[in-house]
Amino acid sequence: MSTLAAPAAPAARRAWLTDLPVLLVAVVWGASYLAAKGITTTHTVVAVLVLRFAVVLPALVVAGWRGLRALTAPQWRGAGVLGLILSGIFLLETYGVVHTSATNAGLIISLTMIFTPLAEAAVTRERPPRAFLAAAGLSVLGVVLLTQGGGFTRPSPGDGLILLAALARTVHVLAMSRIKAVRDADALSLTTVQLGGAVAVFALLAAAGTGASPWSVAVGFGAREWAGLIFLSVFCTLFAFFVQMWAVRRTSPSRVSLLLGTEPLWAAAVGIAVGGERLGLVGLVGGVLVLVGTSWGRGAR
Repeated sequence: MSTLAAPAAPAARRAWLTDLPVLLVAVVWGASYLAAKGITTTHTVVAVLVLRFAVVLPALVVAGWRGLRALTAPQWRGAGVLGLILSGIFLLETYGVVHTSATNAGLIISLTMIFTPLAEAAVTRERPPRAFLAAAGLSVLGVVLLTQGGGFTRPSPGDGLILLAALARTVHVLAMSRIKAVRDADALSLTTVQLGGAVAVFALLAAAGTGASPWSVAVGFGAREWAGLIFLSVFCTLFAFFVQMWAVRRTSPSRVSLLLGTEPLWAAAVGIAVGGERLGLVGLVGGVLVLVGTSWGRGAR
């Protein structure tokens, strides 16, 4: 019996060595909502976004220079369109998290996992399984309860913006699958062009006088704010992207997706444990329903 178990142990150990970095990405993504909330105000959203991605973009360009030179004109155009959508996602998420809790933001954004298959079913005119529809309904009910954690009141503007961000993420996923030119593009090059396009949008908004200028925000940052910005830039963007590329080559995409799907759980844990946020009984029930519904929905697709 011990001889049969021996080969399985190293295999299980190797699997965990791959899983742990991916799980760490889910953790830092979950923590990103509180980090963004801690260094951003309504008037500094655009400036913080410029700084966040300008820090990592040069590294991505250097790492993927050969791939960038190999991109065709249609691939550049397709990636540019995706970059415009991506800029909308980040604007909605960042403005949203300023006006709601990090816990709410992380849980509401997880509805992307429900919205995407529903939107895909609408486009392809294929009815999703009943179990998935039930999971979607459970998740929506969870969001309603989550946003009413302090009593039955109108959801905050931030909750609405995060909900729009979840819908924008859905559009982004569908666009990636339907823009033929980008399907065979190198992942690093595609991501670099998208982030470059998003930074260009943020820079144009900053130049137009939308909020504080990136320079004034950078000068006004203290050690805590710079630590938060570096965390968002290096860990939540650069580290996360390279870990995903590395992990997909060593395990299945579905396993990576499953581990990254724990992001809302970590967002709630960090928001409550570090940020001192409170859901209340109704909100707690709602958060649990969101997690159960999205997890059930992934399995029911």
